[in-house]
Amino acid sequence: MTLDADRCYRALTSRDRRFDGHFFVGVKTTGIYCRPVCPAPTPKAVNVVFFACAAAAEGAGFRACLRCRPETAPGTPAWLGSSAVVARALRLLRGSELDEVDVDALAARLGVGARQLRRLFARHLGTSPMAVLRAQRLHFARVLLDETDAPVAEVARSAGFRSLRQFHHAVRAAFGDSPTGLRRRRAGRARDGERIGLRLAYRPPFDWQAIVAFLAARAVPGVEVVDAGGYRRAVEVGGTPVVVEVSPVPHENHLLLRCAVSDCSLLMGLAQRARRLFDLDADPMRIAEHLGRSPRLAERVAAAPGLRVPGTWDPFELAVRAVLGQQVTVAGATTLAGRLVQRWGRRVELAPDLTHLFPRPEVLAEAEVESIGMPRARGATIRALAGAVARGELALEASRGLEEAVARLRALPGMGEWTAQYVAMRAYAEPDAFPASDIGLRRALGNGAGPLPARAVERAAESWRPWRAYAALHLWSEPHEESR
Repeated sequence: MTLDADRCYRALTSRDRRFDGHFFVGVKTTGIYCRPVCPAPTPKAVNVVFFACAAAAEGAGFRACLRCRPETAPGTPAWLGSSAVVARALRLLRGSELDEVDVDALAARLGVGARQLRRLFARHLGTSPMAVLRAQRLHFARVLLDETDAPVAEVARSAGFRSLRQFHHAVRAAFGDSPTGLRRRRAGRARDGERIGLRLAYRPPFDWQAIVAFLAARAVPGVEVVDAGGYRRAVEVGGTPVVVEVSPVPHENHLLLRCAVSDCSLLMGLAQRARRLFDLDADPMRIAEHLGRSPRLAERVAAAPGLRVPGTWDPFELAVRAVLGQQVTVAGATTLAGRLVQRWGRRVELAPDLTHLFPRPEVLAEAEVESIGMPRARGATIRALAGAVARGELALEASRGLEEAVARLRALPGMGEWTAQYVAMRAYAEPDAFPASDIGLRRALGNGAGPLPARAVERAAESWRPWRAYAALHLWSEPHEESR
């Protein structure tokens, strides 16, 4: 990937935090790479080289700076917009939970050839898929060394390394110190009893109140609790029911994830779910710059900087919730979700307000869901959805793109365009998903003259690509508008 060296150097000299994570700086005289916000003295322009991601810098032989900690930078925007295929590939790699990933298999899931995938990674990131995965493993290991007291051997295993010798060599090459040396450097850990705290970085601005209000109105009773102080939910981790909590950190650009787990290898999966739930990999300034050019959205975008698309902890849970919300109010769908959990969810009693796990697909595939007070046809849709997921016939992801993912959902009985787009938007983290037939969007764009036809909404939204999901959130943010 070719970066504008002059622009990058100006951002480096200004320490502008808006560019944090946009690129990384390799210093030829030291062999170290940094974030553009590193407090170290600015090197001369002739002595620096710029990289689109940390993996590319490490692949070129640079070690991570121990002062600015490149592995703690927010997600690289190059991963999010340069190539739809690369963005989807990176979502799959982030969700791999550090298992072995074969490039051929990854390419097949994406619907492209392995050679093409390698070329796209080289063009947009300046590195390979496996280099990204190796960097992900190393950075996860660094987090475990900092945030836990797990033995080094367990950290190596949890991060996917086959031997301690391989782990020590990789850590020293990437960070210039041994695992025990890095652990001695740590400033402190976010711990609360047996719970481990992981910092989840994001790029500001971040509208915490807006995303919490959206999630709180749709929280599944008994499974999750959302308020201004944070998000809590009951989950099953490694076969054990536990409470996961995500909360804001005042005056810091990260959220804090807390959970008590006995196996450190499970933490990466939890962190990625939390990042998806709060849309922490978004680049709000870039999105606002694009959407702010629209006369229809300019005022809304300016009034709500840092607006994110709320995701989900579990795609199946969100898909069921979307079906429950068909043609009913948000409050009505939340009531139905609570009944569903009480009837078919596993009882766990982790806290007075966290009493159940969301029902598994194989359970709902056989359930008479309509008995909780909904139309028989809608109950049949939930059974069809759950059955397809339980049998492995439906993967709740968009590895081959938005259109293919929506088509797969629409093949199920009772799954219309609105439901499929809404699921893609929140469960698949597709930034261009857009439920054009939504009555709230049609009213908002009608400007008081009555709802616009769905086709007119689609035409109006064309200029908002590839960020139509964020446009929908801005339109839904009106006090009288709501989505399901």
